[in-house]
Amino acid sequence: MKEPIGKWRLISPFFIILILHCIAILLFTRGFLLTRTELSTFSTCSDISNSPCNNPNFNLTDDQNQNDSRGCWTKPAVDRVVIIVLDALRFDFLASSSFFEGEKKPWMDKLQVLQKLASDEKSSAKIFKALADPPTTSLQRLKGLTTGGLPTFVDVGNSFGAPAIIEDNLIHQLVQNGKRVLMMGDDTWVQLFPDQFGKSYPYPSFNVKDLHTVDDGCVRHLIPSLYEEDWDVLIAHFLGVDHAGHIFGVDSTPMIEKLEQYNVILEKVVEVLKNQSGPGGLHENTFFMVMGDHGQTLNGDHGGGTAEEVETSLFAMSLKNPPASIPSALYTASCILDSSGKKVCASTIQQLDFAATVTALLGIPFPYGSIGRVNPELYGLSSGTWNRPVISASNYKQSDLEKWMQNYANVLCVNSWQVKRYIDAYSAASVIGFSLEDLRHVADMYDQAQNNWSQRSENFSLCGNEIPNESCDASLTILQGQIDAYSNFLASVAELARSKWTEFDLKMMGVGLGIFVLSLFVHTIAIRRSDKLCQISCPSNGDCHISLRVISAIFLVAIRACSFLSNSYILTEGKVASFLLGTTGILNLRYSLVKKETLIEAVAFLLLNFVLRFTTEVGLSKQEGLSAFMNLYPLRMLAIDHEHPVLAFVSNIVPMLTLILLSYLLVKSTADNRCSSVLKYVYNTGAILSYMLIALHWALESNLLALPLVLKHVDRDYVPRMIYAIGLGLLALSALTHFFKKETSNYTESVLTKTIGMLSACSSTVILLLGRQGPLIALACITGGWCITRFGQLEVKTKNGIGVFTADPLPVTQWSLFAVCLFFSTGHWCAFDGLRYGAAFIGFDEFNLIRQAILLTIDTFGVSLILPILGLPLLVVLKYPYSQGTGGTQGRGIFFVKLSQVFLMYGLITSITTILTVICVTIQRRHLMVWGLFAPKFVFDVVGLLLTDVIICLTSLYYFCRVEDGTK
Repeated sequence: MKEPIGKWRLISPFFIILILHCIAILLFTRGFLLTRTELSTFSTCSDISNSPCNNPNFNLTDDQNQNDSRGCWTKPAVDRVVIIVLDALRFDFLASSSFFEGEKKPWMDKLQVLQKLASDEKSSAKIFKALADPPTTSLQRLKGLTTGGLPTFVDVGNSFGAPAIIEDNLIHQLVQNGKRVLMMGDDTWVQLFPDQFGKSYPYPSFNVKDLHTVDDGCVRHLIPSLYEEDWDVLIAHFLGVDHAGHIFGVDSTPMIEKLEQYNVILEKVVEVLKNQSGPGGLHENTFFMVMGDHGQTLNGDHGGGTAEEVETSLFAMSLKNPPASIPSALYTASCILDSSGKKVCASTIQQLDFAATVTALLGIPFPYGSIGRVNPELYGLSSGTWNRPVISASNYKQSDLEKWMQNYANVLCVNSWQVKRYIDAYSAASVIGFSLEDLRHVADMYDQAQNNWSQRSENFSLCGNEIPNESCDASLTILQGQIDAYSNFLASVAELARSKWTEFDLKMMGVGLGIFVLSLFVHTIAIRRSDKLCQISCPSNGDCHISLRVISAIFLVAIRACSFLSNSYILTEGKVASFLLGTTGILNLRYSLVKKETLIEAVAFLLLNFVLRFTTEVGLSKQEGLSAFMNLYPLRMLAIDHEHPVLAFVSNIVPMLTLILLSYLLVKSTADNRCSSVLKYVYNTGAILSYMLIALHWALESNLLALPLVLKHVDRDYVPRMIYAIGLGLLALSALTHFFKKETSNYTESVLTKTIGMLSACSSTVILLLGRQGPLIALACITGGWCITRFGQLEVKTKNGIGVFTADPLPVTQWSLFAVCLFFSTGHWCAFDGLRYGAAFIGFDEFNLIRQAILLTIDTFGVSLILPILGLPLLVVLKYPYSQGTGGTQGRGIFFVKLSQVFLMYGLITSITTILTVICVTIQRRHLMVWGLFAPKFVFDVVGLLLTDVIICLTSLYYFCRVEDGTK
């Protein structure tokens, strides 16, 4: 060693790489996750004069013209609208269980009051399967429902802090056209539409553990408001089902109780509406809807694009029955006979069509950016869309159906004109817009439909003005053809928007990708530079052996990274990582058999990988419920009921026993460490006390364990807060001792003490947030980490002392793959419905954005990033156990060079996989699953990369002492 190695020479690359990654992610994200251009134009009543369609008053009878002058773009069909939103309302919550194969699930047929109304032939009520566009977060769904546009992916980031909607929307049109809007429930509405509601009763919505506050507030105001005349549109947004799903899952008692509660509430609402629906009654011409904003998986998650998440329900009923039914050609309903022999039907509607249909029913302008279609089945439910037969002077009588079809065709004419003008304005205002070929195709379809309508409108006017012709007799066929022409145009525009809506700035994306690649070169140069700092001169045979292990590590990383180019492998990422980790385990087993050492560790590692693969299968299955582990095939074969008291008791007591084992392992691991005995005692005491509090917290939440009366009165939120406080205290103690305590000459034991201290400080919070699986996952972390370090020690024994300076990349690769397996085995996956929002509220009932974001981040990345990176020094400390007398300053320098190389290798592996994800989303940016799969994967990976860089930078400041003299 010619000169001492400075601390900053070793850790400076970490900060350079962090800066490069921040710049690359910022540039690429600005190019990839751009929102669509939001036009500031708003629709007005006077705009209809520019439309080639008939004036809405053309379709009104004389008495309607006199009594209703509110017609703007279309004829007003209803006076009042009641909209009840049941958040996360799955389709099988509302539809009859007869629609679904297999045995009836406990949550089905609970909303019987709506099912009975829909199956009653005397009632004008329908049940719809409403299809939402992903991502299915509440903010995006409310924005899509009210604007009539498609969601933009970047809005996911605002789901916890909804910004006001600045583009034209349903609420704005209601207010501008004199409609009084009353809102109650989820406070997201007042965040999206500030100062828009005449009256509002908002309640905080982000405490997912609270199933009742929002719902009770809605109940308190809903029924009394139905007797009042100071509103035209009432919106009540219930959240209980959504929160029950997040915390307990769909197949749970709280979910069933919530659905039964909703059934009672809806029964009262229907009773009030019907009692006042007579002639001259307050609700004579009221339109009633119950709907969900999105669905949810059986785990209670949503945000992705699976069928369970995008399929929700809509129930609609007019208090005044229409005189006839719409043409069968416009029906999308599928009908079956239920268990009682009654005919039950369910139609299909796109949520994209909601805003256009509601505005058409109320006779107000469509939102300027709406690209939805006025749904015929929903629109036809209202009797106001039907006219009495009109008899002209020529005695030509139009039927109810013919008159309705003519009215609906004119509504579609206005609908199509609005969508066409928006597409033209968007393309003119947007930087990229739609291609000329797409615009030409859309224009041709619109011109063809509009020209046909102009000619047919003249024929219809002749039929009503004593000049009948042959087209009068064939008017139904002609009208159906015209409706189809407009519908095809609107469907074509919606399909075009879904495929090409988001604008990509390829130059910005290219620059960001280029900086990502540059960071790889910095990583590689930093690793080689650390070799030169020690003036390495390795024997040729050693180089050959190391090279083989390097090739193996590169091969494993390359396979995993390249798998991200396929959507199928992204969906099964946990299985791929488990397979690759198992491959390294088999290689280790072979090596152990040859050397006749670490055979127990090799077998244990393979068994552990098998268990992780098994739990990954359960955790990744969005179709499985929270009790999936207990419902597995072996239990069914043994006829064991997963709700058996003994099994439930075991599931409660095993995690607590595991905490005792973790405490023993902690004490055992530090027993021989002579460095900082007082500090070691504090770390051990704090960790063990936290484990005891975790057990107490679970006992307080369990009804199976008998507790002393005094403990039963303990506030359940206090215990988690004490655990957080102990963890923060231990972290603060670690920082203080690092800055004020002089480093000892025994640097390996010093780093080991620091590592165990950091793991002790952070592990309790991670275990608490993971729930009862936490102790078992922590035990798996310890077992896997120990096996990997033992394999490294076996490799070192084949070398001569400290002659091999370059850190072995294979254990680092195994460490990384093991961390990935832990991520998926804990029930996480790279999608927004994989976030466990309930963990963010452990210990807190009130919502605080920063606090809940930190807890959610710890739960998501605790065992996959935070703990593995904090434990990386173990790969060096246990593999190369230098002591005070080994090598002096040179040995100290080699030790910290190896430590820096391990951190650089781990960061390099994370960078490579993230860059392949970036390349994947660049290639697949027009893929059908870009927003449902590739974009969430991109967000998770770049967040993980930044978190990795930040933790490595912080830990390098903490673990690395000044190499030249051993002081801080």
